Formats: sequence, C-alpha cells, structure tokens
Amino acid sequence: MPDPIHDICNAALAGHALSAEDALKLIPLFSSRLTTVIAIAGLTSGAKRFTCGIINAKSGRCTEDCAFCAQSRHHKTDAPAYPLISEEALLRRARELVERGITRMGIVTAGAGLSRRDFEHVCVAARRIRQEVNIELCASLGTLTPERAWKLKESGFSSYHHNLETARSFYPSICSTHDYQTRCDTVLCAREAGLRVCSGGLFGLGESWAQRIELAQTLQELQVDSIPVNFLMPIPGTPLESTPPLNATEGLGILALLRLMHPERDIVICGGRTTTLSAWDRLGLLSCANGMMVGDYLTEKGSPFERDLTLAHDLADLDRRTHVAG
Repeated sequence: MPDPIHDICNAALAGHALSAEDALKLIPLFSSRLTTVIAIAGLTSGAKRFTCGIINAKSGRCTEDCAFCAQSRHHKTDAPAYPLISEEALLRRARELVERGITRMGIVTAGAGLSRRDFEHVCVAARRIRQEVNIELCASLGTLTPERAWKLKESGFSSYHHNLETARSFYPSICSTHDYQTRCDTVLCAREAGLRVCSGGLFGLGESWAQRIELAQTLQELQVDSIPVNFLMPIPGTPLESTPPLNATEGLGILALLRLMHPERDIVICGGRTTTLSAWDRLGLLSCANGMMVGDYLTEKGSPFERDLTLAHDLADLDRRTHVAG
C-alpha cells in the first residue's frame, strides 16, 4: 500500500498546498507519525517571523451569542465591559509594544460592528499612531462594508482581522445571531480594499478533523494572507465552560495541517497557546508557525511578555544560524 507520507513530503518539497482530499489521508497518521508530519510541515515555509500584540479597545456587551465568547451579553461571565477607549490609551499601547520589540498591533473591539462615531474615532487614532509610532496596524472591528474597508486602508491600517472561527458545517452549533456568509463577506470586503486579511479559527469547540480541514479549505478559497490559530480556553459562564482544552498533540497536529495546506501564508499562534501547547509552543513555532501573538489575550491572561520575547529572540537567532550554515 502506498505510504501517504511519501506523497505529502514530495508535494511539500515542491511547494504545493495540500488538498482537502489529501489532508483527510493525513489525519490517521497523527496518532503514530505526528513528529514526521510536523517535520515535513517545517520544510514548506520560509515566511518571515513576526510578533504581534493586541489591545481590547472596547469590551463586553456584545449582542452576538458565540458559544465560546466571554464578551457576549448572552452569557454570565466576569469579563470586563467598557466603551471604546481613548485615543491616548491606544497610542500608549502602541508605544509600549514597540518598546518591547513587537512589530504589529491589533485594535480589537467587541460587537458585530462599531457605531459611526466609534469607527471615526478608531480611524483618527490610527492616523496619529502611524504618524508617531513605527508599528503596523491591524483592525478587528466586526463586520465591514466596502466603504469602511477603504476608510480603514486610508487611515493607515495595513491588515484586517476577522476569524471564520470554524467550518461552515459546524458554525450553527456555535452561533445563531449571524450566519457564516456574513463572516466570509467581511473577509472579501477587506481583501478587495487592499488590506492584508488575517482570518483563521478557534479549535477545540467540538469540531471534527474533517471540519478542521473544511475550514482550512475555505481559507484557501478566500485567499487569506494570515491564519491566526486559537485554541479554546473554556470560560466559566459560557456554554463551552465544561469543554476540555485540546492537548498539545492535537494542537500540534492542527498547526501542521494548516501549514501543509497553506505553505505560503502566515500561520500565527494566538489565544490558548499556553493552555493547549504549553512548552510545546516552541516546537509549533519552529516547525509550523511563523507568527506569535504575545502578551495577554482579550479577556484572559496570556504568556508573560518576557518569556515570549525571549522565545522570539531564540527563534530568530536559530533562523540566522541556519541561514548562515545553509
């Protein structure tokens, strides 16, 4: 019987993206040959490493009912709730990130979308940040119209973040207040405006491996530029509070799968990195992911800045040594 590893390795070395059909053949190998699959994934990408940080610029009271989210007003959690923060607070956060060597900043707001006043406030703040701080800006402001997408581009944002969260077939189990196509349409709006599109998912919601592949295939079709990988951190008060977090083996398998299906895209390890991967995040970053979100998440504590910066420095140093040796 032909060994699927052989075909996957040849395709990876040739720079070909793994198809959904071939990805399904890969899944049974995760239980016995995961290290081999991870090693192959590590051969596929020469994407430049980067770090990013976020700021929760408007928190809580979200009208959507996403089952995993601490900020939904449909759930009873301890997540903070506050209106859009000031321009000065956004500027301070940008300066803080730059001082720590972070290259990208995401401005994130809760809710389906911003009011006209709040949207203008974010655009004004972005122009000032771009004038005064050397950092790339990413917006994550909910659903977009074409007009708003162009406005963000003109205001100095280079990227727009909007996760699909999970596969279309599984999405109704996670959210009922807006449909999947709305998410896809926002991704398309951002791309058509010339923004770099950052769109991925949250894993460990109860989805199957086939549905993870379905999500990855949709991201291929949408031609996203960057894929943030989040792992569920069960939040008390949400419908998924009793869902056990994924273990490191499954998390690494997801990273390898995404890298093989998206060899030329950025793969970014984001929320839940410490919960699911723990110390194994080094292996994931070494072999599959080239981006890392550092510091705290939206409503939960993340990895300490000092550890993340040391890790980023070590990986960059290893890249340099490997390049010189090669």
